[in-house]
Amino acid sequence: MTITSKGRPPFRADHVGSLLRPAALKRAFRDRASGTLDEAGFQAAMDRAIRDAVRLQEDVGLEVVNDGEFRRGSYWGRFVERAQGLGIGEARFKFRDESGATTDFTAPVVAAKVTRNAPIAVDEVAFVSGITRLPIKVTLPAPSTMHFWRGSAFAEAGAYQDAHAFYADLAKIYRDEIAALAAAGARYVQFDEVAMAMLCDPAVRDMVRADGLDPDGLVDLYVDAINYCVAGAPPDVTLAVHMCRGNFKGKYLSEGGYERVAERLFAGAQVNHFLLEYDTARAGDFTPLRLMPRDKGCVLGLVSTKVPDLENVGSLRRRIEEASRFIDLDRLAISPQCGFASTVAGNPISEDDMRAKLRRCVEVAEAVWR
Repeated sequence: MTITSKGRPPFRADHVGSLLRPAALKRAFRDRASGTLDEAGFQAAMDRAIRDAVRLQEDVGLEVVNDGEFRRGSYWGRFVERAQGLGIGEARFKFRDESGATTDFTAPVVAAKVTRNAPIAVDEVAFVSGITRLPIKVTLPAPSTMHFWRGSAFAEAGAYQDAHAFYADLAKIYRDEIAALAAAGARYVQFDEVAMAMLCDPAVRDMVRADGLDPDGLVDLYVDAINYCVAGAPPDVTLAVHMCRGNFKGKYLSEGGYERVAERLFAGAQVNHFLLEYDTARAGDFTPLRLMPRDKGCVLGLVSTKVPDLENVGSLRRRIEEASRFIDLDRLAISPQCGFASTVAGNPISEDDMRAKLRRCVEVAEAVWR
Protein backbone atom coordinates (compact mmCIF):
# COMPACT_ATOMS: atom_id res chain seq x y z
CA MET A 1 0.00 0.00 0.00
CA THR A 2 1.50 3.33 -1.09
CA ILE A 3 0.51 6.29 1.06
CA THR A 4 3.04 8.93 -0.03
CA SER A 5 1.20 12.07 -1.13
CA LYS A 6 3.50 14.48 -2.95
CA GLY A 7 3.34 17.99 -1.58
CA ARG A 8 1.31 17.30 1.56
CA PRO A 9 1.09 14.94 4.53
CA PRO A 10 -0.77 11.75 3.59
CA PHE A 11 -3.16 11.99 6.55
CA ARG A 12 -5.05 15.11 7.58
CA ALA A 13 -5.21 13.88 11.19
CA ASP A 14 -2.06 12.27 12.55
CA HIS A 15 -0.46 11.51 15.89
CA VAL A 16 3.22 11.61 16.72
CA GLY A 17 3.69 8.09 18.06
CA SER A 18 3.64 7.29 21.76
CA LEU A 19 0.39 6.70 23.66
CA LEU A 20 -0.21 6.53 27.39
CA ARG A 21 0.60 3.07 28.74
CA PRO A 22 -2.38 1.57 30.56
CA ALA A 23 -1.96 0.72 34.24
CA ALA A 24 -1.67 -3.02 33.53
CA LEU A 25 1.23 -2.45 31.13
CA LYS A 26 3.04 -0.13 33.54
CA ARG A 27 2.69 -2.83 36.19
CA ALA A 28 4.10 -5.40 33.76
CA PHE A 29 7.17 -3.22 33.18
CA ARG A 30 7.70 -2.96 36.95
CA ASP A 31 7.17 -6.69 37.54
CA ARG A 32 9.53 -7.64 34.77
CA ALA A 33 12.20 -5.33 36.22
CA SER A 34 11.75 -6.85 39.67
CA GLY A 35 11.87 -10.41 38.33
CA THR A 36 8.31 -11.30 39.32
CA LEU A 37 7.11 -11.52 35.69
CA ASP A 38 8.80 -13.73 33.11
CA GLU A 39 9.42 -12.76 29.50
CA ALA A 40 6.42 -14.69 28.18
CA GLY A 41 4.10 -12.93 30.60
CA PHE A 42 5.60 -9.57 29.74
CA GLN A 43 5.15 -10.15 26.00
CA ALA A 44 1.54 -11.20 26.55
CA ALA A 45 0.84 -8.03 28.53
CA MET A 46 2.31 -5.88 25.75
CA ASP A 47 0.33 -7.73 23.08
CA ARG A 48 -2.96 -7.17 24.94
CA ALA A 49 -2.24 -3.49 25.46
CA ILE A 50 -1.25 -2.96 21.82
CA ARG A 51 -4.45 -4.58 20.54
CA ASP A 52 -6.41 -2.12 22.67
CA ALA A 53 -4.26 0.81 21.51
CA VAL A 54 -4.79 0.00 17.84
CA ARG A 55 -8.52 -0.33 18.45
CA LEU A 56 -8.52 3.09 20.15
CA GLN A 57 -6.84 4.70 17.13
CA GLU A 58 -9.35 3.08 14.79
CA ASP A 59 -12.29 4.07 16.99
CA VAL A 60 -11.40 7.77 17.11
CA GLY A 61 -11.21 7.83 13.31
CA LEU A 62 -7.48 7.96 12.60
CA GLU A 63 -6.50 6.59 9.21
CA VAL A 64 -3.00 5.52 10.27
CA VAL A 65 -2.00 3.52 13.35
CA ASN A 66 0.99 2.30 15.31
CA ASP A 67 1.60 0.27 18.47
CA GLY A 68 1.79 3.34 20.73
CA GLU A 69 5.50 2.56 21.26
CA PHE A 70 4.32 0.15 23.98
CA ARG A 71 7.29 -2.19 23.57
CA ARG A 72 9.73 0.61 24.43
CA GLY A 73 10.85 1.93 27.77
CA SER A 74 11.48 5.26 26.04
CA TYR A 75 11.25 6.45 22.47
CA TRP A 76 15.02 5.88 21.91
CA GLY A 77 15.64 3.12 24.44
CA ARG A 78 15.09 0.17 22.14
CA PHE A 79 17.44 1.57 19.51
CA VAL A 80 20.22 1.77 22.09
CA GLU A 81 19.45 -1.70 23.46
CA ARG A 82 19.43 -3.42 20.08
CA ALA A 83 22.15 -1.58 18.13
CA GLN A 84 25.63 -2.75 19.03
CA GLY A 85 28.08 -0.12 20.29
CA LEU A 86 25.66 2.19 22.11
CA GLY A 87 25.25 2.74 25.84
CA ILE A 88 23.68 5.27 28.20
CA GLY A 89 25.24 8.22 30.01
CA GLU A 90 24.26 11.54 31.55
CA ALA A 91 22.92 14.25 29.26
CA ARG A 92 24.40 17.74 29.30
CA PHE A 93 20.97 19.40 29.25
CA LYS A 94 18.01 19.40 31.64
CA PHE A 95 14.25 19.25 31.30
CA ARG A 96 12.36 22.15 32.84
CA ASP A 97 8.83 23.31 33.48
CA GLU A 98 7.01 26.63 33.65
CA SER A 99 8.10 27.16 37.27
CA GLY A 100 11.78 26.84 36.38
CA ALA A 101 12.25 23.48 38.12
CA THR A 102 14.73 21.23 36.29
CA THR A 103 15.13 17.47 35.85
CA ASP A 104 18.25 15.57 34.79
CA PHE A 105 17.98 12.83 32.18
CA THR A 106 20.08 10.20 30.47
CA ALA A 107 21.13 10.03 26.83
CA PRO A 108 22.78 7.62 24.38
CA VAL A 109 26.57 7.42 24.41
CA VAL A 110 28.72 5.80 21.73
CA ALA A 111 30.85 3.15 23.42
CA ALA A 112 32.27 1.35 20.37
CA LYS A 113 31.82 0.95 16.63
CA VAL A 114 28.07 0.76 15.92
CA THR A 115 26.44 -2.06 13.95
CA ARG A 116 22.98 -3.54 13.44
CA ASN A 117 23.10 -7.18 14.44
CA ALA A 118 19.34 -7.48 15.03
CA PRO A 119 16.14 -5.68 13.98
CA ILE A 120 15.16 -2.69 16.10
CA ALA A 121 11.44 -2.08 15.53
CA VAL A 122 10.49 -4.73 12.98
CA ASP A 123 8.57 -6.81 15.54
CA GLU A 124 6.48 -3.73 16.40
CA VAL A 125 5.33 -3.41 12.79
CA ALA A 126 4.91 -7.15 12.22
CA PHE A 127 2.53 -7.46 15.18
CA VAL A 128 0.40 -4.47 14.20
CA SER A 129 0.18 -5.61 10.58
CA GLY A 130 -1.61 -8.72 11.82
CA ILE A 131 -4.35 -6.82 13.67
CA THR A 132 -5.29 -3.91 11.39
CA ARG A 133 -5.91 -3.09 7.76
CA LEU A 134 -4.92 0.55 8.17
CA PRO A 135 -1.51 1.88 7.09
CA ILE A 136 1.16 1.45 9.77
CA LYS A 137 3.44 4.16 11.05
CA VAL A 138 6.67 3.48 12.94
CA THR A 139 8.91 5.96 14.71
CA LEU A 140 12.69 6.00 15.04
CA PRO A 141 14.87 8.37 17.06
CA ALA A 142 16.59 10.79 14.70
CA PRO A 143 20.31 10.16 14.18
CA SER A 144 21.12 13.35 16.10
CA THR A 145 19.78 11.58 19.22
CA MET A 146 22.97 9.54 19.39
CA HIS A 147 25.17 12.63 19.42
CA PHE A 148 23.68 15.94 20.53
CA TRP A 149 22.83 15.50 24.22
CA ARG A 150 26.41 14.52 25.06
CA GLY A 151 28.00 17.12 22.81
CA SER A 152 31.76 16.80 22.43
CA ALA A 153 31.62 13.77 24.75
CA PHE A 154 29.21 11.85 22.49
CA ALA A 155 31.65 8.94 22.18
CA GLU A 156 34.03 7.21 24.54
CA ALA A 157 37.75 7.45 23.80
CA GLY A 158 38.80 5.32 20.87
CA ALA A 159 35.31 4.69 19.48
CA TYR A 160 35.32 7.23 16.63
CA GLN A 161 37.69 9.88 15.36
CA ASP A 162 34.86 12.33 14.69
CA ALA A 163 31.09 12.61 14.23
CA HIS A 164 31.27 12.16 10.46
CA ALA A 165 32.90 8.75 10.80
CA PHE A 166 30.29 7.79 13.39
CA TYR A 167 27.40 8.80 11.15
CA ALA A 168 28.79 6.82 8.24
CA ASP A 169 28.37 3.66 10.34
CA LEU A 170 25.11 4.75 11.99
CA ALA A 171 23.51 5.40 8.60
CA LYS A 172 24.02 1.74 7.66
CA ILE A 173 21.94 0.73 10.69
CA TYR A 174 19.09 3.02 9.65
CA ARG A 175 19.14 2.02 6.01
CA ASP A 176 18.99 -1.68 6.84
CA GLU A 177 16.28 -1.07 9.45
CA ILE A 178 14.09 1.01 7.12
CA ALA A 179 14.29 -1.68 4.44
CA ALA A 180 13.30 -4.32 6.99
CA LEU A 181 10.45 -2.17 8.34
CA ALA A 182 9.09 -1.75 4.83
CA ALA A 183 9.27 -5.50 4.26
CA ALA A 184 7.31 -6.02 7.51
CA GLY A 185 4.53 -3.70 6.35
CA ALA A 186 5.44 -0.18 7.48
CA ARG A 187 4.65 2.52 4.92
CA TYR A 188 5.31 5.54 7.12
CA VAL A 189 8.60 6.09 8.96
CA GLN A 190 9.00 9.11 11.22
CA PHE A 191 12.24 10.43 12.71
CA ASP A 192 11.83 12.05 16.14
CA GLU A 193 14.18 15.03 16.00
CA VAL A 194 14.90 16.95 19.22
CA ALA A 195 18.39 18.34 18.61
CA MET A 196 17.49 20.65 15.75
CA ALA A 197 14.49 22.00 17.65
CA MET A 198 16.81 22.70 20.58
CA LEU A 199 19.20 24.50 18.23
CA CYS A 200 16.46 27.10 17.72
CA ASP A 201 16.95 28.20 21.34
CA PRO A 202 19.57 30.97 21.88
CA ALA A 203 20.41 29.64 25.36
CA VAL A 204 21.05 26.15 23.99
CA ARG A 205 23.16 27.56 21.17
CA ASP A 206 25.29 29.35 23.76
CA MET A 207 25.78 26.07 25.63
CA VAL A 208 26.82 24.38 22.40
CA ARG A 209 29.39 27.07 21.67
CA ALA A 210 30.74 26.78 25.21
CA ASP A 211 31.28 23.08 24.46
CA GLY A 212 33.46 24.04 21.50
CA LEU A 213 30.89 23.17 18.82
CA ASP A 214 29.24 25.30 16.11
CA PRO A 215 25.40 25.32 16.32
CA ASP A 216 24.91 25.93 12.60
CA GLY A 217 27.52 23.30 11.79
CA LEU A 218 25.52 20.82 13.87
CA VAL A 219 22.34 21.63 11.90
CA ASP A 220 24.22 20.84 8.69
CA LEU A 221 25.60 17.64 10.24
CA TYR A 222 22.18 16.44 11.41
CA VAL A 223 20.39 17.20 8.13
CA ASP A 224 23.11 15.33 6.25
CA ALA A 225 22.81 12.47 8.74
CA ILE A 226 19.08 12.12 8.02
CA ASN A 227 19.82 12.02 4.32
CA TYR A 228 22.50 9.36 4.79
CA CYS A 229 19.98 7.28 6.74
CA VAL A 230 17.15 7.46 4.18
CA ALA A 231 19.32 6.94 1.11
CA GLY A 232 17.88 4.07 -0.87
CA ALA A 233 14.64 3.91 1.14
CA PRO A 234 11.84 2.07 -0.69
CA PRO A 235 9.94 4.60 -2.84
CA ASP A 236 6.56 3.57 -1.40
CA VAL A 237 7.58 4.50 2.15
CA THR A 238 6.58 7.96 3.38
CA LEU A 239 9.34 9.65 5.39
CA ALA A 240 8.79 12.40 7.96
CA VAL A 241 10.63 14.40 10.61
CA HIS A 242 8.95 15.36 13.88
CA MET A 243 10.50 18.41 15.53
CA CYS A 244 10.31 18.09 19.33
CA ARG A 245 11.32 20.49 22.11
CA GLY A 246 11.43 17.70 24.68
CA ASN A 247 8.57 15.82 26.27
CA PHE A 248 9.02 14.20 29.69
CA LYS A 249 6.15 14.14 32.19
CA GLY A 250 4.94 17.44 30.76
CA LYS A 251 8.38 19.08 30.90
CA TYR A 252 10.37 20.48 27.97
CA LEU A 253 13.99 21.11 26.91
CA SER A 254 13.98 24.26 24.82
CA GLU A 255 12.07 27.10 23.23
CA GLY A 256 12.37 29.27 20.14
CA GLY A 257 10.82 29.49 16.66
CA TYR A 258 12.02 27.43 13.71
CA GLU A 259 13.57 30.32 11.79
CA ARG A 260 17.18 29.44 12.69
CA VAL A 261 16.97 25.97 11.14
CA ALA A 262 14.00 26.15 8.76
CA GLU A 263 15.66 26.90 5.45
CA ARG A 264 18.40 24.27 5.80
CA LEU A 265 16.09 21.65 7.31
CA PHE A 266 12.98 22.06 5.17
CA ALA A 267 14.84 22.26 1.88
CA GLY A 268 17.70 19.95 2.77
CA ALA A 269 16.12 16.94 4.46
CA GLN A 270 15.07 14.35 1.90
CA VAL A 271 11.73 13.55 3.51
CA ASN A 272 8.11 13.99 2.50
CA HIS A 273 6.80 16.17 5.31
CA PHE A 274 7.44 17.59 8.78
CA LEU A 275 5.48 17.40 12.03
CA LEU A 276 6.05 20.69 13.85
CA GLU A 277 5.20 21.53 17.45
CA TYR A 278 2.96 24.57 17.69
CA ASP A 279 1.14 24.06 20.98
CA THR A 280 2.62 26.99 22.92
CA ALA A 281 4.24 30.37 22.30
CA ARG A 282 7.61 28.65 22.84
CA ALA A 283 7.33 27.40 19.26
CA GLY A 284 7.22 30.88 17.76
CA ASP A 285 4.92 31.89 14.92
CA PHE A 286 4.10 30.35 11.56
CA THR A 287 6.32 32.57 9.39
CA PRO A 288 9.05 29.90 8.95
CA LEU A 289 6.48 27.84 7.01
CA ARG A 290 7.04 30.19 4.07
CA LEU A 291 10.34 28.33 3.60
CA MET A 292 8.70 24.93 3.13
CA PRO A 293 9.39 23.65 -0.41
CA ARG A 294 6.29 23.15 -2.52
CA ASP A 295 6.84 19.41 -2.74
CA LYS A 296 6.68 19.00 1.06
CA GLY A 297 3.92 19.35 3.63
CA CYS A 298 3.51 20.11 7.31
CA VAL A 299 1.52 18.57 10.15
CA LEU A 300 0.69 21.30 12.66
CA GLY A 301 1.10 20.05 16.24
CA LEU A 302 -1.60 22.27 17.73
CA VAL A 303 -3.05 19.94 20.37
CA SER A 304 -1.06 19.63 23.60
CA THR A 305 -0.16 16.27 25.11
CA LYS A 306 1.21 18.01 28.21
CA VAL A 307 -2.02 19.35 29.73
CA PRO A 308 -5.51 17.81 30.09
CA ASP A 309 -7.47 20.82 28.81
CA LEU A 310 -9.19 19.99 25.51
CA GLU A 311 -8.54 22.49 22.75
CA ASN A 312 -11.51 24.36 21.23
CA VAL A 313 -12.48 23.48 17.65
CA GLY A 314 -12.86 27.10 16.65
CA SER A 315 -9.48 28.06 18.06
CA LEU A 316 -7.78 25.19 16.24
CA ARG A 317 -9.43 26.14 12.96
CA ARG A 318 -8.29 29.74 13.38
CA ARG A 319 -4.73 28.56 14.01
CA ILE A 320 -4.80 26.48 10.83
CA GLU A 321 -6.14 29.46 8.90
CA GLU A 322 -3.32 31.60 10.30
CA ALA A 323 -0.73 29.03 9.20
CA SER A 324 -2.26 28.91 5.72
CA ARG A 325 -1.12 32.49 5.15
CA PHE A 326 2.41 31.10 4.84
CA ILE A 327 1.82 27.68 3.25
CA ASP A 328 -1.06 26.39 1.15
CA LEU A 329 -3.90 24.90 3.18
CA ASP A 330 -3.77 21.74 1.07
CA ARG A 331 -0.22 21.09 2.30
CA LEU A 332 -1.24 21.09 5.97
CA ALA A 333 -2.61 18.60 8.50
CA ILE A 334 -3.17 18.51 12.28
CA SER A 335 -1.87 16.40 15.18
CA PRO A 336 -0.89 16.62 18.84
CA GLN A 337 2.41 18.45 19.27
CA CYS A 338 4.22 15.33 20.51
CA GLY A 339 3.61 11.86 21.86
CA PHE A 340 1.64 11.25 25.04
CA ALA A 341 4.34 9.15 26.67
CA SER A 342 7.93 9.47 25.49
CA THR A 343 8.71 7.15 28.41
CA VAL A 344 6.63 4.51 30.20
CA ALA A 345 5.68 7.06 32.89
CA GLY A 346 3.77 9.21 30.42
CA ASN A 347 2.51 12.77 30.60
CA PRO A 348 0.20 14.15 33.36
CA ILE A 349 -3.10 13.55 31.57
CA SER A 350 -5.63 10.71 31.63
CA GLU A 351 -6.42 8.09 29.01
CA ASP A 352 -9.82 9.76 28.54
CA ASP A 353 -8.02 13.07 27.90
CA MET A 354 -5.81 11.37 25.32
CA ARG A 355 -8.76 9.81 23.53
CA ALA A 356 -10.57 13.15 23.42
CA LYS A 357 -7.53 14.94 22.03
CA LEU A 358 -7.01 12.36 19.28
CA ARG A 359 -10.68 12.54 18.38
CA ARG A 360 -10.49 16.33 18.35
CA CYS A 361 -7.70 16.16 15.75
CA VAL A 362 -9.90 13.96 13.55
CA GLU A 363 -12.90 16.25 14.11
CA VAL A 364 -10.98 19.36 13.08
CA ALA A 365 -9.41 17.62 10.09
CA GLU A 366 -12.85 16.59 8.84
CA ALA A 367 -14.14 20.13 9.28
CA VAL A 368 -11.23 21.79 7.49
CA TRP A 369 -10.33 19.42 4.65
CA ARG A 370 -13.45 17.38 3.83
